Amino acid sequence: MLRRSAEWFDAQYNNRARVPDSAVLLDRWTRASQLVRDQAPCVLDIAYGAAPSERLDVFPTEAAQAPVLVFLHGGYWRALDKSDHSFVASAFTDEGAMVVVPNYALCPSVSMERIPLQLVHSLAWVWRHAAQHGGDPNRIVLVGHSAGAHLAAMLSCCDWKSVAPDLPRHLVKGVLSISGLHDLTPIRQTPFLQGDLKLDADSVRRLSPVHFPAPDTPLYAVCGSEESEEFRRQNRLIRQAWGRRAVPICEEIAGCNHFDILHDLADPQGRSHQLARKLLDLRWYSALL
Repeated sequence: MLRRSAEWFDAQYNNRARVPDSAVLLDRWTRASQLVRDQAPCVLDIAYGAAPSERLDVFPTEAAQAPVLVFLHGGYWRALDKSDHSFVASAFTDEGAMVVVPNYALCPSVSMERIPLQLVHSLAWVWRHAAQHGGDPNRIVLVGHSAGAHLAAMLSCCDWKSVAPDLPRHLVKGVLSISGLHDLTPIRQTPFLQGDLKLDADSVRRLSPVHFPAPDTPLYAVCGSEESEEFRRQNRLIRQAWGRRAVPICEEIAGCNHFDILHDLADPQGRSHQLARKLLDLRWYSALL
């Protein structure tokens, strides 16, 4: 296997450095998200656990028994916040889905093992309380971006009955992984991340979805055609590991980089948006596949 330098890994995985206007795009997310919270119905900072980081935002829709989209934000498990991502909600609520955006603790204040456990509890909260906000707990779909996509893939493999006996065996009905990190081996070799994440060989194996048995839940994997070689490889890896039955969609979205691919998700005409609609099984969805 070809040995790569630390500089090479940094260049492949440091998306803020790779995308010249990344700071502008992140600021746009923050401002657009504030506008959504100001103008759309929402219930903010609901506790799903005791820790201050264990809070989530709910964006209801006018539809009854609406499918539920749970969006998991990225930021390399060490940055960003649910409040930066409210902008993904409005197009889906307009189309009849309820949207939930949870927070989680960030490294290095917690270990990476803690984060998926927190999100397990957030999904249990969603299943137990979705109906109070107009959602259908039997139609929960996960959408994750970057580190959030890694977490969504992990959650698709959760044994929910071992979490609590009242939870259904198949709590999650589908996953959309956007620019996902499915193998953490190269992350351990990326200096600008490893100082905060402190991964070792055992944690890489425990936390990499490529080492998990393929779930029954379908996972759609997409990334941007303008992303790094490594992110495009990571996108392909999950299909190679889990097979076409578990990963029926594995695509690159033309013209998108690691940040503006979320604009594709928020755009009703965007490919990733339409794939999320397919997983949500909105009744009026026009078949794409």
